[in-house]
Amino acid sequence: MPDSGTTRRDLFKLGAAAAAGLIATRLGAQEPGEAALPKPSPAAPFNPVTAGAMPTRNLGRTGHLVGLFSLGGQAAIEKAENEKVAVPLIERALDLGVNYLDTSARYGGDARWSEQYFGQVMKRRRKEAFLATKTHDRTADGSLRILETSLKLLQTDHVDLWQLHAMSTMKDVDDVCAKGGALEAFQKARDQKLVRFLGLSGHTDPDILAEAIRRFPFDCVLMAFNAADTWHLPFKKTLLPLAIEKEMGIIGMKIPARGRILEGVQPPPPDQRRGTAKHDRPGTLTMKEAMRYTLTHPVSTVIIGVDTVAQLEENVRIAREFLPLNTAQLEALEQKVKPVYGQASWYKRDAPANPPK
Repeated sequence: MPDSGTTRRDLFKLGAAAAAGLIATRLGAQEPGEAALPKPSPAAPFNPVTAGAMPTRNLGRTGHLVGLFSLGGQAAIEKAENEKVAVPLIERALDLGVNYLDTSARYGGDARWSEQYFGQVMKRRRKEAFLATKTHDRTADGSLRILETSLKLLQTDHVDLWQLHAMSTMKDVDDVCAKGGALEAFQKARDQKLVRFLGLSGHTDPDILAEAIRRFPFDCVLMAFNAADTWHLPFKKTLLPLAIEKEMGIIGMKIPARGRILEGVQPPPPDQRRGTAKHDRPGTLTMKEAMRYTLTHPVSTVIIGVDTVAQLEENVRIAREFLPLNTAQLEALEQKVKPVYGQASWYKRDAPANPPK
């Protein structure tokens, strides 16, 4: 049986951290006529537009105030030969105040198109964005080679956050922690100032990420977390409280579940539906509902990929106008998405089929 929805006990456990996070959302905002905020040290990125564009929150203990909406490096930004669309999207995001960019060595196939497109912008505007990328290799040597190429493609001498990509099994955890494992590369890269902070990502099973966090003091965690989370292998039950306890930056992803959670998004033809969790009906939430649900919880920011400038501008507007939901509203959205929680959980281990229509 699926897990039950949000309970008042869940919110009580997260309440203090949520309150602290939501208070922080306004600390970065500068009201008209106020004195300019002090800028961070030169080593830290700073987008001067962010404070007036959307609320900000602390990215854990990194010292970075991150906007509620951040740009993911998939969708249009990982498509091959898509420079004329991808590069203007990145430029526009920075113009709108986005100050966190997420990519990976895996995005865009062997050519790593996503890192290439970001690099074309970073060579001119590196100081405006907290830049995150990832390694999917579990060894030290392999990860260092990936990082070397990432820095070249991103046209920078360092990244702000380097992450273990898609930690999915306990073997992944054992491998990166073993002698010669990727965590040796992480520590070396940080010591050499090639990276500023260390993190991990995952979306299949919250217990995998929780075990890795217990073994190593990561600065940030990138976790799947949307309104359907509560119905199957919920990340908010165990992983979210642990990350809060360890004062990590918490980045939410899979907010619209690649569109499967959104109303009006029709399913693809049957032969194009991957995995056991088939996208067999339109979703049930608006983008505003999807973002508000996740942002009401104590996450630092959400990363979302976009295909058009209109989508980008809508997401920034939703972030700018964000107001937290109460318990009853959270529960109502969980019930609203329940008929499609299977397809909205397509990335999780043993993702279920949708309930009968």
